[in-house]
Amino acid sequence: MVAALRQMTPAQKLARLEALNRSVEELARTGIRMRYPNACEEEIRYRLASMWLDRETMRKAFDWDPDQ
Repeated sequence: MVAALRQMTPAQKLARLEALNRSVEELARTGIRMRYPNACEEEIRYRLASMWLDRETMRKAFDWDPDQ
C-alpha cells in the first residue's frame, strides 16, 4: 500500500482523500439517522456539524443547540 501511495500523483492522492472524507461523512450521517430516525435533513446537517464544532459555536453560528 505504501508503494502504491508513493506512485500516486498529488492529484490522485487528493482524489483518494476526498473519497475517504465522503465515506466518513456518509457513515456519520448513517449513525445520526440511526440515533435520530425522525430527524429532517436540516437537523442531520446540524448534528453532523456538531461532531466537529463545540456547543457554543453551534449556538452562535446556527442558533441551534445540539443538546436539545
